Amino acid sequence: MKQSFGNTLIIGAGPAALHVAVDVSRGWHGQLGMANRKGAHTDQILHELERSGNRVRLEAKAEKFQHLAAEATLMHFYEGFDEIDDIWETVIVCTPSDSYIEVVDALQLHSLNAVKRVLLLSPGIGSNLLVQSRLGEARDRIEVISFSTYYAATKCESVTGSLLTSSIKGLKRKVYVASNKKESTSALAVQTFLENVGVQCEVLRHPIEAECRSITTYVHPPLFLSEFSLGEIFKSVPSRKYMYKLYPEGPITQHVIRSMRLLWEEVSALVRAFDAQPLNLLKFLNDDNYPVHEVTLSRDDVEQFESFDPVKQEYLLYVRYSSILIDPFSEPDEQGRYFEFSAVPYKQVHKDKDGNWVIPRIPYEDYKRLKLLHGLGEKVNVPMPETARLISLFEAKLREFMEAEGREKFRPDLFEDTTAVEVAALYQERGARR
Repeated sequence: MKQSFGNTLIIGAGPAALHVAVDVSRGWHGQLGMANRKGAHTDQILHELERSGNRVRLEAKAEKFQHLAAEATLMHFYEGFDEIDDIWETVIVCTPSDSYIEVVDALQLHSLNAVKRVLLLSPGIGSNLLVQSRLGEARDRIEVISFSTYYAATKCESVTGSLLTSSIKGLKRKVYVASNKKESTSALAVQTFLENVGVQCEVLRHPIEAECRSITTYVHPPLFLSEFSLGEIFKSVPSRKYMYKLYPEGPITQHVIRSMRLLWEEVSALVRAFDAQPLNLLKFLNDDNYPVHEVTLSRDDVEQFESFDPVKQEYLLYVRYSSILIDPFSEPDEQGRYFEFSAVPYKQVHKDKDGNWVIPRIPYEDYKRLKLLHGLGEKVNVPMPETARLISLFEAKLREFMEAEGREKFRPDLFEDTTAVEVAALYQERGARR
């Protein structure tokens, strides 16, 4: 499987991109390159790469990830996408899914004849079709592979010496991948790549089946687009609440759990409309993400979740979330206390160095993802009232905050909405592929 990806170009320069660059450097590539859009951040990265001889590093704080710590050397780093050499066989996109149109259009992949495959590290539902729609004449030549989600949790560390450093905090239990090409050998190579890292991987038949298997799709909107969470996120004083706790310490109530079930039902209906198979929500949360003891949730309840009535489904979801307030598999300390799994503080609105308000990635990216799903639902006649309600909650809170602070104190790109363009492209590509 050596050099299965060939010459590999990483798009993005955040912690995930640095991590992927190091992992790919373990024999999966020929030459290794990275590209990021022009700007102050890219200028800083270029300066640090020049000092370090183009080396980047992956660190591991926890002992169990020490075997992953390593360095990689980039053969090329591009400021912007307008002068990319035509030598790259694999392009791995490590940017948020709402930037895919901008990235793919800027790369002009149709003119890069060496490109054989594009890997989407953190797609949303429909991202594979969206990217295909922007490939033009190259759509038959270029394979597009979707991950269900980024396979790790990382953050950027301050520069150690002169190396750009990403620190790995955790690995996903399982990740799904799917290609737009049938019987894809590249998808099998991605599967082997992930399993070598230590992540279970399953290849699915349909890209949307992989893309819908992201925990953030089902969990983030009901928890963080709720009245409670938005009140904390847009608060002007530091929050003393936690993202995954039960009310009043956090957002989780019976009403939030009901919202989660309703959202899952709406997303499942949308997935079916695209001829893909939706997931068993409880099984996905438990088996692929954070499990609980079987004495808490029986195997039968997990497997049969989809067949139960809504009240029992909500009960089981509430049991699950109340059972992971602590890590149920951690070792208690001397006082008998288990690791407090749910004590994750909210990230709140803050100002950047230019004095502009910044909306945290959670829930802003989740809001944008819901906008796309709702737009798709309208196109294919799938009613999504709970999705619409969550969208309205966020928009009302943002509008209230902007009126209080002044619209001029927000960056202009906050008001750019590409949803209609993305929905139209997705819908057209869906029709062309049927």
